Amino acid sequence: MGRIRHSSFALLVFVAVALTLQSVQASDPELTKDFQVPAGINAADIDGTFFTSEALRNVMPNVASPFATVTTANLVAPAKAPFLAVDGLGVSMALLQFPPGTVNPPHTHPRGTELLFIIEGTLDVGLVDTTNKLFTNTLYKGDIFAFPKGLVHFQINNDKYKTLTALGGFSSSNAGLVRLPNTLFNTSAPISDKLLEFSSVALLIR
Repeated sequence: MGRIRHSSFALLVFVAVALTLQSVQASDPELTKDFQVPAGINAADIDGTFFTSEALRNVMPNVASPFATVTTANLVAPAKAPFLAVDGLGVSMALLQFPPGTVNPPHTHPRGTELLFIIEGTLDVGLVDTTNKLFTNTLYKGDIFAFPKGLVHFQINNDKYKTLTALGGFSSSNAGLVRLPNTLFNTSAPISDKLLEFSSVALLIR
């Protein structure tokens, strides 16, 4: 079990840095008109409803899950009604709800910086830069925290009784999401034990 834990941590660090370096150049293309009219839609038929998303209306958290409930309004989500108006505008949003004791595991947004605004509750957050330095803080109602594009970050609601609610704003119409645990341990084919062991040794002896 010790080898597995060390190997897993080593690979988490390795993948985190690799993902960060890959995402440095990723950004939204510049829009050279007022807004992007989706294919198949007549511009003359567009009204105020086009610029409105109801994705975050009356959302309830999943209290049975150990993870935060994240509801996104962007170019590709929700799948049944994506927010097409943000195409090319370089912005999107997400509602984050943390029932007591839930987490948002280590992840990255390869195409966008995130600004997290605390609506209600207290949240412990952290991010890791490209030198593997960890930055942490405890956020309270009204606080804003910036997660730079591509950097690994996470959030934890350590309150045993209260649900935390936060709003995330992104500098991309589709910031992307790479969940490190899922990326490492839920691949289409298993990552080899040899690679895990080598990564662990390389990290421990450097």
